[in-house]
Amino acid sequence: MKLETSLLSAFINQFSDHHEVVKLSKQLAQLSHLPSKQRISDKLPDIYETAATFLQQEMQRSDFPDELQEQYYQLFQEMESLIAKLGCDTRYKFIIVIPIADRPKHLKDCLNTLLTLCQKFSYGGMSIKRYHKIRVVIADDSKYTTNQQQIANTTQHFDQLGLTSLYFGPIEQLQQLNQLKDDERNALAHIIGSHAVTSFYHKGASITRNISYLKLNELLSESEKTLIWFLDSDQEFRVNCGESNKVVYAINYFHQINRIFNKKNTRVLTGKVVGDPPVSPAVMSANFLDDLIGFLSSISQLDPHQSCQFHKRTKRYSDDAAYHDMAYLFGFKPHHQAFYYQCPLSAPHDHTQCLVEFTDKLHAFFDGEHSTRKTQYTYQPIDASIKPARTVYTGNYILTKESLSYFIPFATLGLRMAGPVLGRILQSELGEAFVSANLPLRHKRTLQKCGTAEFRSGVDHNNRQIDLSGEFERQFFGDIMLFTIQELTKLGYPITPLSHDLIQQTISQVATSMLNTYQSVQKQTILKINTLSKVVNKDGHWWQNNAHSTQALTHLNQFLDNMHNNFGQHAIAYRRINTASYRANRCQEIFNAIISYGEERAYWLEILNKNNEHLCT
Repeated sequence: MKLETSLLSAFINQFSDHHEVVKLSKQLAQLSHLPSKQRISDKLPDIYETAATFLQQEMQRSDFPDELQEQYYQLFQEMESLIAKLGCDTRYKFIIVIPIADRPKHLKDCLNTLLTLCQKFSYGGMSIKRYHKIRVVIADDSKYTTNQQQIANTTQHFDQLGLTSLYFGPIEQLQQLNQLKDDERNALAHIIGSHAVTSFYHKGASITRNISYLKLNELLSESEKTLIWFLDSDQEFRVNCGESNKVVYAINYFHQINRIFNKKNTRVLTGKVVGDPPVSPAVMSANFLDDLIGFLSSISQLDPHQSCQFHKRTKRYSDDAAYHDMAYLFGFKPHHQAFYYQCPLSAPHDHTQCLVEFTDKLHAFFDGEHSTRKTQYTYQPIDASIKPARTVYTGNYILTKESLSYFIPFATLGLRMAGPVLGRILQSELGEAFVSANLPLRHKRTLQKCGTAEFRSGVDHNNRQIDLSGEFERQFFGDIMLFTIQELTKLGYPITPLSHDLIQQTISQVATSMLNTYQSVQKQTILKINTLSKVVNKDGHWWQNNAHSTQALTHLNQFLDNMHNNFGQHAIAYRRINTASYRANRCQEIFNAIISYGEERAYWLEILNKNNEHLCT
């Protein structure tokens, strides 16, 4: 069978002196001898993947030049055209699920990048002006009707642009739950919540995901070859990479995910994120202060009118949790040195302007930005990056329909670390069927225009006064939950029944250890806040008497006030976790959730199977 592979042939000629490219000629010639269109269609992705792998390596080496990017996209477009002509496309379809709460602008940015990804790579091609292998479900947990309407309108807008999109808002979620009988709904209360109709919002991402699982179970038939991809609304289908930290559509996600699930016995796949850290500012304060002290100490010694010296290239970290104050708890080596600030300004500017730029965005730290320790995508062949996983990044994970049995556990506790908790359970039960791969999404905590997030649960803004106590508490008890589950799964939980005394004892031990760790970090943080205050307000530092840096000084002192309020000696969050009775009550909630999980899971499976039987009859 004659196949028109002009772009691939030109690529082979262009790089004919490379051994790995020469092999493509032989693979291409062998296609014509295959006995069926189906076998040719199945072989094409691997042949084009070999070419794409070579181009990705070349792009990484040469800082992602536009011409190589375009060649990369065109090769995949040619592959898609050939598969469409053969008419034998058995690759996976995808449903992308985006839980969202009061973030209409974030959602628009996210879907814009999804549409661009589809345009650049054309996975599955188009029919009747639609990308027929891609569907989107927007699971809206917004409180404000104006945001609900904007999100619904955005969903409809992208549906009209060719992304088949379904708005699954509060009304639709209630309709979904109303299909359950009262006793069923009560039995699943710790999984899907029990919110009244009048307060059916801000239920939390975990509950929203679980309700979405019920909808997905209804949407998908047993025979449909579809993968479900959950991500967060503040993420994008592209990555920041290269020496100049370009933002590039460097990954053909659908193509790569399809290859993983086709070639591996995979049930759940998790990627990660690049850009802003995926963790709370509650666990980034100490190392951010190190970097801020280092930056101000350096810039204080320089002439404020001198051309900016903060543009040297330094190593960007991609997979070592350098942003986390307690990275060692997760098996990473801690970084004790301060990280260098790389000024993002491109036009000619001096140190005064550099300082103003830096301090203008200081408040974004409390929404989860880390201006000195952003992570970056580094290319690695996907097959080589696949490894057994232990953590689900709930902002970037893909599962099969049968894996809807693994709902987000302990959802009604409203804790952070839900993904790592689920990951420990998946690791104990699925083993090598639960994997991670180098398929990150770009994470943007804040909007570029305003420098803040639209909405973050547990983070309250009152002008420049910011209260993190809600998120801090969710982080602290989320860590207790995570490391308790980690210890229990070593003993066989949740498959093996464990005694209540053993579970209670484990929670108590973990809680004590975690309190000591947090208290130690607080002591370090207070010392660093005091050091920063001395650096900021030291007489003689040029920003003290520089009219152009008055705003910068104001922002620095506002930042110090917020650090004192959230991490200082009298911080609300620390007062709560240091109170034994309060801590005991929260730990009792964790205990109750852990001992109920097995029964709730059994009932969940019963409901899913019941719905499947209903659809088949």
